[in-house]
Amino acid sequence: MAQAKKRKKFFDVKIPILKKETQLYGYELKELEGRNIIYDLTRLLRGKGAVLKLRVKIKETSAIAEPRELVIMPYFIRRMVRKGTNYVEDSFSAECKDAFVRIKPFLITRKKVSRAVRKALREKAKEELINYVKAKSIETLFDELLKNSIQKTLSIKLKKIYPLSFCEIRIFKLEKLKAEK
Repeated sequence: MAQAKKRKKFFDVKIPILKKETQLYGYELKELEGRNIIYDLTRLLRGKGAVLKLRVKIKETSAIAEPRELVIMPYFIRRMVRKGTNYVEDSFSAECKDAFVRIKPFLITRKKVSRAVRKALREKAKEELINYVKAKSIETLFDELLKNSIQKTLSIKLKKIYPLSFCEIRIFKLEKLKAEK
């Protein structure tokens, strides 16, 4: 006796942070749980080479993609670094309202500067970002990163130490969610 074959089909997946929708291919909706999506934001952010990594969660009868990581692509950073400048980068973990995140800021100075200035920029950026992230939820932080508001406020605060030609968060990654009470 012949068995009926299951056919794959496309399922709609909502991406609320971007107010967009995409489709994933699978046998059934439950199978999409935990699937990763890599979404290119280059056109959405007007040329800034960035990628948003999302994870699919199933809620009742619909699939929703939640952001996990925002990465600025290396080709975009290479384009920004010029001769006669210095860059400052850092990597640290911070605690926000509902999760732990890994933040990797990337700063480019306008001219060559001393090591002391670079260290001061690195420490001030870390301090400001940790304080900023404390009271915010993960969804709010991803939204503000996409709107470039975190980077602008950081750049203004760091300008007092030394003016920057480029101030960006190269990687913003969700490490783990806090346990719900």
